Amino acid sequence: MSVPTTENAIYVSDKAKVKVKQLMADAGVADDPSYFLRVGVIGGGCSGLSYKMDLDNQPKPMDQVFEDNGLKVVTDLKSFLYLVNTVLDFSDGLNGKGFFFNNPNASRTCGCGESFSV
Repeated sequence: MSVPTTENAIYVSDKAKVKVKQLMADAGVADDPSYFLRVGVIGGGCSGLSYKMDLDNQPKPMDQVFEDNGLKVVTDLKSFLYLVNTVLDFSDGLNGKGFFFNNPNASRTCGCGESFSV
């Protein structure tokens, strides 16, 4: 998958969009426009930094807000520095099931794909 370069943003693949929308429906917030997907980076993991994501409806003052593929994605400013032009994807194949980040800024990732370093 090539990373879109039209602007500095966070992108969402079609598969990830479908899965996030399903999770929002399961949580009973699919029809509430105040909810969005919050993604971020925290210290930890075998490579130094780990991804996090959650459903949220509480924007914070320094949040960076993006909309891609019909999905509102929000991140804090510090995390965005690590996530610029990252694509959130979802795999349900035999090699693993779940969300993963295709991050062009990561110089090294761990075997599980849940942590990285820059």
